Amino acid sequence: MIVPALETPWGTMPVADAHVHFFSRAFYAALAAQKQCPVASLMEMLGWPEPPEQPEALAQTWTRELDRRGVAHAALIASIPGDEGSVIAAVKRFPQRFHGYMMVDPCAEDAAASVIAALGTGCIHGLCFFPAMHRYSIQDARVTALLDAVSAVKPGLIVFVHCGALTVGVRNKLGLPSPFDLRFSNPVDLHAVALRYPQFRFVIPHFGAGYFREALMVADLCPNVFLDTSSSNGWMRYDDDHPDLRNVFRRALAVMGPCRLLFGSDSSFFPRGWNAAVFETQSKALYELGIEASEARLIFHDNLIRLFS
Repeated sequence: MIVPALETPWGTMPVADAHVHFFSRAFYAALAAQKQCPVASLMEMLGWPEPPEQPEALAQTWTRELDRRGVAHAALIASIPGDEGSVIAAVKRFPQRFHGYMMVDPCAEDAAASVIAALGTGCIHGLCFFPAMHRYSIQDARVTALLDAVSAVKPGLIVFVHCGALTVGVRNKLGLPSPFDLRFSNPVDLHAVALRYPQFRFVIPHFGAGYFREALMVADLCPNVFLDTSSSNGWMRYDDDHPDLRNVFRRALAVMGPCRLLFGSDSSFFPRGWNAAVFETQSKALYELGIEASEARLIFHDNLIRLFS
């Protein structure tokens, strides 16, 4: 396999994206059901092309897009509970290109059985928890029971926990309500969980999405906690101390060093495809901080590969 590479301020280097939403046909079908319309009508409302019936075809589209952009690897996120089959199909089709996350609602009765079955395919490498979306605490006994069950099956599991402000752009675009609960969004709640499961690696996306200080505290106290840098990081408008992405990276590097930061774009839909603007903004900020090429490569590629291996 020829590994694609991107031109960066430090020269050419491979890039691995830790945060790509795999918006499958099943994902759009779930939204269409909420809008009480066919998928074709939903896509007309969005102004986006209709997704292929088969997830393998969408995986092929993403592969061509990443080739075009020069991106070597991506972690694909199943963006609704129950859609892990789409990501499994994508990873199975391109195992050297993609890593797989499934979204889990631990409040569902069949959560543990679904997770263990998905892990058994070898194509799901991590679990995504969205406590505010599904309205539970990451310290809930149902989460503990699920992680205990999984621990015996996959002790090196990656656990992605969304914290902070949560918006789903496609829902907003469609005028669908998002009854999320921010009471369950504080990264501090993850502290005891990360200590309880030192064999797991925990990922907090978007620098904590408004809870940057708290995310850094947890990462400082728990060496198995990583931060992903994904999206535009619009949460900075809430924070007078960190209005500039350079300051965010400076603080994160001072607390964590470069080995536990994971570049992510938060890409999701076509025709936009891979969100190159996020990469350009983040690489510019890091370059202006004066970090070495070796450190940049850790953040933009090596850390994610090591995490999933």
